[in-house]
Amino acid sequence: MSELRLRGDLDAIPGYTPGKAAPQRETADAVHKISSNENPYPPLPSVTAAIADQLAHVNRYPETAATALTSVLCERFGVDPVNIVLGSGSVEVVSQLIRATAGVGDEVLFAWRSFEAYPMLVRTAGAVPVPVPLTADHRHDLDGMLAAITERTRLILVCNPNNPTGTTIGEAELDRFLARVPSDIVVVIDEAYVQFNDRVDSPVGIEHFRRHSNVAVAHTFSKAYGLAGMRVGYAIAPAPLGIALRKVAIPFGVTNLAQTAAVASLAAEDELGARVAALVVERERVLAAFVAAGFPLPESKGNFVWLPLGDATTTVAELLERHGLLVRPFAGEGLRATVAETEANDILIALAPEIAALAAPSSEVASAPAFASS
Repeated sequence: MSELRLRGDLDAIPGYTPGKAAPQRETADAVHKISSNENPYPPLPSVTAAIADQLAHVNRYPETAATALTSVLCERFGVDPVNIVLGSGSVEVVSQLIRATAGVGDEVLFAWRSFEAYPMLVRTAGAVPVPVPLTADHRHDLDGMLAAITERTRLILVCNPNNPTGTTIGEAELDRFLARVPSDIVVVIDEAYVQFNDRVDSPVGIEHFRRHSNVAVAHTFSKAYGLAGMRVGYAIAPAPLGIALRKVAIPFGVTNLAQTAAVASLAAEDELGARVAALVVERERVLAAFVAAGFPLPESKGNFVWLPLGDATTTVAELLERHGLLVRPFAGEGLRATVAETEANDILIALAPEIAALAAPSSEVASAPAFASS
């Protein structure tokens, strides 16, 4: 039997590693899955009711144009329907943006470490990922990213707040950066965690979209809106880019259930805002506990915290798992822990002194790429 002919370049693409799932237990021992940045709160009753009303119609294909959701988003952001493109979560939206702008041999720039899917999506499109190491304080090195632009650069991804470090970019520095990027290169501001970002001088992606003809913004309903299982995100993009995104989008990629849930969630933002505020309070409580333990963490403006643990990463992840916390480790670099239920946060806080002691010898971590860039 002859071997199948598969793409040889796929060998260079690591598989996406999802957050570790909580085991199904019959005992009362609690296991908290804080590895995937999910919202710990269940959907609001108004949202579940809207989803339930749609269940009788799942025999029909979704409405590709997503008229209701697109209309609400257009009104909210003051844009035209051509500027709104939906996808199955923001990761699929980012995939569309990459495939619409970059092909074989083209380059896509992003900070590293940043969202784990970026290099995978770039490779899958046949393009070349160009990771630019974070600064010593785990932030985007915007000057370094500008220096990495070449004639082959087609797309730049800016994750703000950055996943998994939680660090942010200020308005003035993003302004300077965008002013220096050539106007024919698309810059995507990935704002998956924007609702948790309470930085005073935080840039607003949509305002930069209005000011720059090459800026797009990516948003998701998975995090603050608590619809991770529904898979719906969207891009706000210049009209020519929006048209291109539709050409590479998966047909019927966003279900009617997801569209309905998103519309209902937008209508319930006051209730959802209270939940976001509560998670921000918990995030600050966790950060303060590590400072008190002598292990100050990087700023975080997402719904998670980043522990730069270096060689101690695996040891600390195992310690946390023994205490019922499943986190997202990046071996040799650090781990990300979602701010979740108060009970889970209490366990993390109680372990802060022990974690600080384990981290002491190796908390300085280089931001070198963890994958081949060429």
